[in-house]
Amino acid sequence: MLARSRFMLVLVVGALLAVLSFSLQYLHLIPTNPVAEQKLLGKSRKRVNPVLHTDAPAPDPIRDTHRYCNYPNLTEHGWEGHSPADYRLLSVHVMIRHGDRFPLYSIPKTKKPAIDCVLSDKRKPSHPLLASFISHMALGGRGHWEASLGSLPRLPNHSTCEMGELTQTGVVQHLKNGDHLRQAYIKRHSLLTADWSPRQLWVETTGKSRTLQSGLAFLFGFLPRFDWSRLTVRQQWSTLFCGSLCDCPARNRYLDQEQRRQYRQRTADTELERTYITMAKTLGVATKILRAANPVDALLCHFCHGLAFPCSSSRTTSKAPDEGACLTLQHFAVIRRQQKDDELERREAGLYRRYAVLAAHPYLNRTATQMERIARGSQARKGTEEVVFALASAHDVTMAPLLSALGLEGAGFPKFAARLVFELWNGPEAKDNERKSDRKRGRWLKNMFIRVLYNGEDLTFDTAFCRDHNRHSAQPLCPLGNFLSFVRNDMFNIVNATSYQQACHQTVL
Repeated sequence: MLARSRFMLVLVVGALLAVLSFSLQYLHLIPTNPVAEQKLLGKSRKRVNPVLHTDAPAPDPIRDTHRYCNYPNLTEHGWEGHSPADYRLLSVHVMIRHGDRFPLYSIPKTKKPAIDCVLSDKRKPSHPLLASFISHMALGGRGHWEASLGSLPRLPNHSTCEMGELTQTGVVQHLKNGDHLRQAYIKRHSLLTADWSPRQLWVETTGKSRTLQSGLAFLFGFLPRFDWSRLTVRQQWSTLFCGSLCDCPARNRYLDQEQRRQYRQRTADTELERTYITMAKTLGVATKILRAANPVDALLCHFCHGLAFPCSSSRTTSKAPDEGACLTLQHFAVIRRQQKDDELERREAGLYRRYAVLAAHPYLNRTATQMERIARGSQARKGTEEVVFALASAHDVTMAPLLSALGLEGAGFPKFAARLVFELWNGPEAKDNERKSDRKRGRWLKNMFIRVLYNGEDLTFDTAFCRDHNRHSAQPLCPLGNFLSFVRNDMFNIVNATSYQQACHQTVL
């Protein structure tokens, strides 16, 4: 009976409190919405979420390395080929870094990674186009090859990969890249039709098998079963793609200064030095020999392929695995951390940017010239015989200075199979009388625009030449004129020059 009385009392008190609360709210003595009370004139009923102020996550060298590996099983996304309505795509220039490769260096007293470089569509990673790509490469004798390219193998072909050889992962990465851009440019915009002319397609590569094979894999993804007889593959003798403009003494001096800065940064890193000493003792080699072997190159291969890190080859197989005789993830993480630190210091020092401007200018100038030619007059009309798709298959040492010269240093070091894309767009046509008047005044650039994309991300408005453009103006894309002015004049401001020739032959202090 007592318990029942207490229960009834609790119900009565609860009811009285509820009535009192409702009355106070009705009389506006208790604010029902504290945010609304602060906005005396505000009428919005939208929920206001608090803004959380958190520090940026600390750099994670292992997470960054996963991105560098560029695993081909991840779904491909990208903004290539996107534009406002009524804009017409005129041309595309693509530079790729070669795909995943076997190391260029071996770590002393360790076994090389056991990776098979013979392609097989039965082995992962694979791609729906891999089998037909393999068979199509057998017909490559019908193509036109510049210089020594015809003597290079068109497919990786060693059961145990050789130094620097493209792996099956690297081939699949570029089949996927090419297929992605085929959806963006061929299917969506019909950039190249089935009867494309040999003059409309430009393909160039360095004389390394890994860049040639990467370019062919990309091209097959982009134009499956392309007609070999219409294809000419040109060779670039320099990794900078500088053609006849490679003579640039100032560029070499800036590079020398940058390399000396890198050396000072590495030797001042005590954690890195301790790690090299530990690794050298683990393998039983001199520290200077290990350092000269650039061990991070081989360790990256082990990491990206999910292989155990190498152990000293002096270990006998009869003994149980001894963790102390093997290199570890901790060793690898220290080296990768130092590389990320160096990227930040490089950006602040500014020496690399000076080198990059002179290293990248010949390629950028050639791209600008081709775009200008396409944009002028009748070349912009359908059926043009100008180059409408250009592919350059290159290296990290090609793409890194290109990114820096464009002001995209924050984009990071180029991963395997990275792609950098320049798109030329024609905006909505003006009235005929206005268009003719503009051409007479030399204002043919009025409706020409450029987009720059890196690994599918539109970075146009992060570039040095379009950072200040109002993307919300009547011109939502970056004017081509900005790019032309940058390449031909403005990019040399950082080296206190007004032209490439002046910048290359002036004194560097």
